[in-house]
Amino acid sequence: MTCTAASAATGERTLLVFGDSLSAAYGLQAEQGWVAQLQRRLQSQGYGYRVVNASVSGETTSGGRNRIQRALTQHKPRLVLLELGANDGLRGLPVKETRDNLAFMMDAIRRSGAKVLLLGIRIPPNYGPQYTQAFGDIYAGLAKEKKAPLLPFLLEGIALDERFMQPDGLHPNAQGQPLVLANVWPALKPLLER
Repeated sequence: MTCTAASAATGERTLLVFGDSLSAAYGLQAEQGWVAQLQRRLQSQGYGYRVVNASVSGETTSGGRNRIQRALTQHKPRLVLLELGANDGLRGLPVKETRDNLAFMMDAIRRSGAKVLLLGIRIPPNYGPQYTQAFGDIYAGLAKEKKAPLLPFLLEGIALDERFMQPDGLHPNAQGQPLVLANVWPALKPLLER
C-alpha cells in the first residue's frame, strides 16, 4: 500500500508544501528543515496531517506551474503551502510572468478541492526599487484577488540577521529554521482541521 493510499485508508489528511530551496532544507539535513519541524509539531499537537515536502531547490514559478497538477493528483492534499517566486526574483524574471504562474497554481490547488496558504517572498534591494516593490506586491495582490490567506514574508526577522542565515545570505541555517516555522504557524493554524 502506498503512503497516499495508507493515509487515505486511515483518514489522515495530507498537507503539501510546494516550494523551492527555502522549504527544501537547502544546505541542511532534511530533518533540520522547517517542514520536517512542522510535521513534528502537527503530530505533537494532535493534528492528523501527513506532511509531504514537494519542494525543489532552484525551482521557479514556471517549473512549479509545470508540476503542480501532478503533485495534486499524486498526493491529494487538503491544504497546500505555496512557497515559490524567490528564484524568479533573483533571476530578474518579469513580474507579470511570476504573478501569472502563481495565480495558475493557486487556481489549480483550489480546483483540486484543497485550501492554499500563500507564503510571500521578498528579494534584496539591489534589484532596484521599482522591481523590488513590484515583486513584493505580487503576493499581497494575489492574496486579495483570490481571497487566499497570506504570510507576507516567509523570512521576516530572519533574512537580515546573519546569525540565522547560511553564508550565502539567502537560506536560513539550522538556527533559523525554527524561526521560519514560527512565522508560518500563526498563518497556518486557522486553516488546520482537527
